[in-house]
Amino acid sequence: MQPPSAPLVSSTPAPAVARTRALALAALGGLIVLGLAWELWLAPLRPGGSWWALKVLPLAIPLAGLLKWRLYTFRWLSLLVWPYVAEGVVRGSNDAGLSALLAWGQTGLALLLFAACAAHVRLRLRAVHPPTA
Repeated sequence: MQPPSAPLVSSTPAPAVARTRALALAALGGLIVLGLAWELWLAPLRPGGSWWALKVLPLAIPLAGLLKWRLYTFRWLSLLVWPYVAEGVVRGSNDAGLSALLAWGQTGLALLLFAACAAHVRLRLRAVHPPTA
């Protein structure tokens, strides 16, 4: 899928920009799948699954923006991931067994998503406003 023509996107994205987008999409998809599997089957708070699985709903919102190369989505998504980092650190430190491992996995995926979004924004803005020497 080619990015739409816009002031902050060229008709053919640089390979690094495309890689950061792909990494962001993969990390976001991983967070959604991990969150659902964790709270419904693998290690739910209550036997049989918990309503805590609804925590992945906010993560579904930015999917369309990432697929459409919207810079604004990458910007606000880099802020949205921090509650997932916090939950992962808290539950990773306090839970035991599989739940702790899943929590640390969530923390890693959320940090990867943040790094991918931050790098994507930086690369795209640098392409529009190159640094002057």
